[in-house]
Amino acid sequence: MNSSPRSTPASIPDDASSGAPRDARRPGAHASGPHTGSSPARPRKDGSRPAEPHAGRNPAEPPASGAGPARPHAAWLPEAAFAAVGRRRVAIRGDGALVGTVAAEVATATATHGGSFTRLESGSGVFDADLVLTIAEDDADPQAPSSLAAAPHAASVDHTISGDHAISGRGNASTARNGVVATDGVVDGRDTTGEEDDESFRVSREDGAVVVEAACDRGLLYGFFHVVRLGEAAFSGPDLVERHAPATALRMLDHWDNVAVHEVMGQVERGYSGGSIFYDHGRVRTDLSRVEAYARLLASTGVNRVAINNVNVHAREARLLTDDLPHVARIAAAFRPWGIRVHLSVSFASPITLGGLGTSDPLDPAVARWWREAADRVWAEIPDFGGFVVKADSEGQPGPFAYGRDHADGANMLAEAVAPHGGLVHWRAFVYDHRQDWRDRSTDRARAAHDHFAPLDGRFAENVIVQVKYGPMDFQVREPVSPVIAAMPDTRVALELQVTQEYTGQQKHAVYLGRQWSEVLTFDFAGPDGDRAALPPTSVAGIVARSGGIVAVSNVGDDEFWTGHPLAQANLYAYGRLAWNPAADPTALLDEWIALTFPGAPADVVHTLHEVLDESWETYERYTSPLGVGFMVRPGHHYGPDVDGYEYTPWGTYHFADRDGIGVDRTVATGTGYAGLYPQPWASVYESLETCPDELLLFFHHVPYTHVLHSGKTVIQHIYDTHFDGVERVERFAAAWDGVAAALSDDGGHTGPGHAPRPGDTAHAGADTAGADDGRAGPGRTTPAGAGSGARLAARVSERLAEQLRSAIEWRDQVNTYFYRKSGIPDEQGRTIF
Repeated sequence: MNSSPRSTPASIPDDASSGAPRDARRPGAHASGPHTGSSPARPRKDGSRPAEPHAGRNPAEPPASGAGPARPHAAWLPEAAFAAVGRRRVAIRGDGALVGTVAAEVATATATHGGSFTRLESGSGVFDADLVLTIAEDDADPQAPSSLAAAPHAASVDHTISGDHAISGRGNASTARNGVVATDGVVDGRDTTGEEDDESFRVSREDGAVVVEAACDRGLLYGFFHVVRLGEAAFSGPDLVERHAPATALRMLDHWDNVAVHEVMGQVERGYSGGSIFYDHGRVRTDLSRVEAYARLLASTGVNRVAINNVNVHAREARLLTDDLPHVARIAAAFRPWGIRVHLSVSFASPITLGGLGTSDPLDPAVARWWREAADRVWAEIPDFGGFVVKADSEGQPGPFAYGRDHADGANMLAEAVAPHGGLVHWRAFVYDHRQDWRDRSTDRARAAHDHFAPLDGRFAENVIVQVKYGPMDFQVREPVSPVIAAMPDTRVALELQVTQEYTGQQKHAVYLGRQWSEVLTFDFAGPDGDRAALPPTSVAGIVARSGGIVAVSNVGDDEFWTGHPLAQANLYAYGRLAWNPAADPTALLDEWIALTFPGAPADVVHTLHEVLDESWETYERYTSPLGVGFMVRPGHHYGPDVDGYEYTPWGTYHFADRDGIGVDRTVATGTGYAGLYPQPWASVYESLETCPDELLLFFHHVPYTHVLHSGKTVIQHIYDTHFDGVERVERFAAAWDGVAAALSDDGGHTGPGHAPRPGDTAHAGADTAGADDGRAGPGRTTPAGAGSGARLAARVSERLAEQLRSAIEWRDQVNTYFYRKSGIPDEQGRTIF
């Protein structure tokens, strides 16, 4: 096969897309031959077809609860982000529903930016194209250099890269920091393929012409968005050949959305972005165009699975498994053109609540039969359904403990039911005693997941994935990596992160979590001094990539800006990119998001966005709970300071502060023994006061306020200094934003590269200048949120920063005052403490 953009006979007409029919710009559109045209999308192997576009919102549908404008912010996919592709001559070759999705994206981009587009039959050649997107022919190996004659001079620059690239310029989240992570779904020689099609793609560049080649349509979709991220840098620089592959086959988001509004938790549990994009007024929305737009955003970052309901499965949500299956199928159809499979959270008690049985005992044959029949119904309705997510025996949720069974018994029963369909069971390890006696210091919530699950290693079925929170407690701003991840070598384990900021400011505070997640993913259980040239199999990323993948709790809602705080979009973006490539530099990913979301923004705006977000995680830590002690939040909603809020409750989240000191003794010698659950050398590192990292000191040790940290400060002075410094940092962030916010308003903002407004230029009058589309919307594409959205974005960020500053001051004053009154030790610098 010859994919060369320069050397084969069929030419591409320059006007191939300028007059492209609208149908050619939608997912599933198929054009054949050297000219653009349209015909129905080919069906998938399972007989399903890509979702058809919605004509618009059903007038009979009630408006979303708390909904903002119907047309959301474009996030990191504004039309300007497609300019480099859209102004060129582009050819697409290959079959598959997702190839139709790519064709729709290219047709819209070229129609918008003046380029040309053609879709070719398989087997045809291309000539004089700037960008070729092609599926490998059946008789060709897309990974072999000979299959890409397009770049005969590039063999000496052949890279194999997981998720990222060696091209410099915009969007360069380089892997140079940690080197190559994965090749063809392998982390240090361990196979990770099998859950999805081959998602890899190969990029070659010769004399500025680029070929993206993939084995299947899913890989081509990811390859297309790779070129979009790079922008002009994709077409400049030396000739090269690269191969890109995800580090793990499973890259998933869990939504905690409720079909019905819960009387305590609301529409979305721990959601800070408005109502659900899936549900409204107790039912699945009629208009799922917002879901299609969301699927497009996720696909551009590499996310390939989504669970669409709360892990706390209430009575209404349980019926998604039965009565509402046709509506779940509609949601699945909205995700399908973007390569994303849908999962459901299910209640372990469903045989009782839905099936009328008298038991949910996993060893009862009638229960097993009920689940098999339920699984058969689900896959009959949704042939590419992903599987079930289960929270059992945790925080009041039903589980196998009620019948004297263990978690392996429960998970394996469900695994047997879904196995004939290739389904997965994600079984959450978040299990602990939430009715603990606060007087009992021998019971340690941090130990719970390890105590419950490590003894079961090797007993879980192959299609069970034990889903483990990154830390042993609950998504705190700082806690050690969970030892469960390393304690189950014969079990498939997934890492669970939280994109929604439950304990990190609830998307009212600007807190970029990419740096935290990178620290977790690169943590090496073999010790801190290992070879950092690559992520070893003993790292968190290495362990989960070869078994269960990476999962996170999603942070979107029906808010105009998706995430409540517009800058919280950076977390959703970074999650997808780190799930694809855990070795990516999180700071580079931040800059990648800024460049895409604010294309053409003035340099001072870009600088300020980076300044506010880059070290915002550490800033939040400085003005909240110190040295790894965690929590200190207001009970219930978890927002704002309350130092003793959980101290005398049954939840097990204590700091044990008294007049002499603070911290939890988790040593083997004198405490709960939690430190000993880690492999060496970490067990010894955490056990010893001399070697325990400062940032985790109070998680592992109870120490006097006068204990001297490695930094040279006492614990009490560290508390004072960091809390004053944290507030000062937020003050600087707010001031810096005030200085550039006007640049994002509609009459003073950016309009993207090459589109600066000129006096008398009416083409841009009233246009959205903060990263919205130009109005050429198909399914999954957002359109401008209306005149003034740039100003609204700037105002929203200003409002959130003002709240962050107010809250940071409250944190500073409450924490400092609390510990001054406990210790009686004054601040060395004599600052005001109440």
